[in-house]
Amino acid sequence: MYQYNEEDQRFLQQRCDQFREQTTQFLAGDLPAEEFQQLRLRNGLYVQRLAPMLRIAIPYGEVSAKQLRALAAITRDFDKGYAHFTTRQNIQLNWPKIEAMPDLLGRLAEVNMHAIQTSGSCIRNITSDQFAGVAIDEIADPRPWAERLRQWSTLHPEFNWLPRKFKIAITGAQSDRAAIAVHDIGLRLQSDDAGLYFQVWVGGGLGRTPLIGVCINSRLEPKHLITYLTAILRVYNQFGRRDNKYKARIKILVKAMGKLDFEAAVNNAWLALKDGPETIDEDSIAQFSAHFSRPNYLALTDQTAPSEIIATDQPFERWRAQNVLPHQQPGYAAVHIS
Repeated sequence: MYQYNEEDQRFLQQRCDQFREQTTQFLAGDLPAEEFQQLRLRNGLYVQRLAPMLRIAIPYGEVSAKQLRALAAITRDFDKGYAHFTTRQNIQLNWPKIEAMPDLLGRLAEVNMHAIQTSGSCIRNITSDQFAGVAIDEIADPRPWAERLRQWSTLHPEFNWLPRKFKIAITGAQSDRAAIAVHDIGLRLQSDDAGLYFQVWVGGGLGRTPLIGVCINSRLEPKHLITYLTAILRVYNQFGRRDNKYKARIKILVKAMGKLDFEAAVNNAWLALKDGPETIDEDSIAQFSAHFSRPNYLALTDQTAPSEIIATDQPFERWRAQNVLPHQQPGYAAVHIS
């Protein structure tokens, strides 16, 4: 998984210190609630009817054992000993105290975690296939690209005040476990004789107006990923509605403009960006990919014990059929545990 460097860690600590000062000012009455609202939302803090709620990001769904233990300790120390896993690879705490929030975020930062942009009208947590890196049907590992998008979108000055929240998902497998068609932007990695490319979907979503997204680019070269997504977001930022939050998502804009006109608007915006400074070079993505190298798997052969158990234990077989998937590495399996 991605390893934070000194600059990453320094950024998280600065963010914690900044929010500590803002929280202190708010609790002292020196910062109005309406001004504090947008500051806390950008740090994942909601104020709900019964208690605050903190949403913690799990970028592209990957969490280490060390981080999971830290999360467990945080739920005991700051909440009621449990947390909720969301459908978009976040974790929510439902009973933290506002005055304890800076300390909580500091504890998260110690294990390279945060709650930045898990709420508010900005680009939210980048999600992916939960079996990325091990799925047997994987065409290409989407995690380096998801991490590249995470770093690009975090505190992006142009897209921090969008008409509404914005969700991006990416998959690199034949089976779409990331549900890209119901995201604001969905990305599917594909491959042919010419190499890797992306299919780009926009305008999907669930909620009160469920819509399936449309494909506006069936073959985008990977080097153009950032510039093309920037063009999409510029069109949305310019033409998306801000007068009615129920009509402000990009899916409403795509439906109103129509696929062809929206695609044309994106391509027009892209003209000023294509092959510009945000074009991704091969060395850059290679550096990101190095963080996601395969672990040192043991040399195992396919096991016969499961088949022997299956023959005599039907409840186990039902569980296995629903929760065990083939793995890229012989002798291993990917397993759902809940």
